[in-house]
Amino acid sequence: MDTISANDLKTRGVGAIDQALQEQTEASVTVRGKVKYVVMSKEHYQYLRECELSVALAESQADLDAGRFVRETVEQHLVRIKSFDADGK
Repeated sequence: MDTISANDLKTRGVGAIDQALQEQTEASVTVRGKVKYVVMSKEHYQYLRECELSVALAESQADLDAGRFVRETVEQHLVRIKSFDADGK
């Protein structure tokens, strides 16, 4: 991962990010020599979000397939949630 210093970012602005992202999908921004931020293109960010959503969907489908779900009315659900609050969970 390419690195951009905060000072370089101050002096060169977005151009420093553009240059860092020409050959890589992510670049780190350092402040006082320590990585504090990671920058990426909007397209790469969108790709990562889609990956997260795909994983969440697969996990949900696995829960359904394994029978790990509760079928209840809204009222029953609210009672169950309130019991979690009362138990401190």
